Amino acid sequence: MTVKYELKGENVALITLDRPQSLNAFNRDMRFALAEALSRANMDPAVRAIVITGAGRGFCAGADVTDVSGGRTVEDQLNAEYGGFLSIIQGCDSPVIAAINGPAAGIGMTLALTCDLRVMAEDAYLMSAFANIGLVPDGGLSWLLTQEIGYARAYQLAIEAEKIPAVRSLDLGLVNRIVPTADVVSNAVDWGQSIAMRAPIAMNLTKRAFRAAAQQGLRNAMALEAMLQKTALASDDCREGVTALMQKRKPQFKGR
Repeated sequence: MTVKYELKGENVALITLDRPQSLNAFNRDMRFALAEALSRANMDPAVRAIVITGAGRGFCAGADVTDVSGGRTVEDQLNAEYGGFLSIIQGCDSPVIAAINGPAAGIGMTLALTCDLRVMAEDAYLMSAFANIGLVPDGGLSWLLTQEIGYARAYQLAIEAEKIPAVRSLDLGLVNRIVPTADVVSNAVDWGQSIAMRAPIAMNLTKRAFRAAAQQGLRNAMALEAMLQKTALASDDCREGVTALMQKRKPQFKGR
């Protein structure tokens, strides 16, 4: 087993990359197992938030360069195997939180930045390690980094393969919060449980809106928001939220 799946409470799925002996570097089995775990969480109507972390002292050290199984070209492997689980994160209804408990390098950094929210251990680091072995960033990292911090800084981090410690990661806007190492998973799970208490339909549509906004112009973003708002406004959760506000009580969202 290369990926562990468990529920934390009723609404949070915790997915753990489980190859600690290699700092959770991706082999073929783990690529498919992660996609399967993410699909399982996405198809479970009770799951309203997903947390991804790594076993042991690493989040993910990138691709396991000793793994040569599969017989695919690198292009096919990136598009079909890595692209599989990365696309699920981007497209699934629930927010996905990266609990970065240790080094996140190469495709491990891509995985972390693909997640919607990121909690980072105070002694962890991010690293676009590709240049150190004569490769280019992959899995969409060039786009992700440029979106987050702009071309010049993204390009510098890529070509210099700098280790980006937690404090600098926070300053650059690459992560949302820093916590003590021992607390990174519990903090991410607690955050997920807090999000799960909010109106699920609105949370899902908001993710769709913001994901799309990063890839289109203002007018297209406004049009999509208007369409999504129509769906949200027609939901029972919206009616419950307005009623609870007027009655000065806590809303009880049902995801309908």
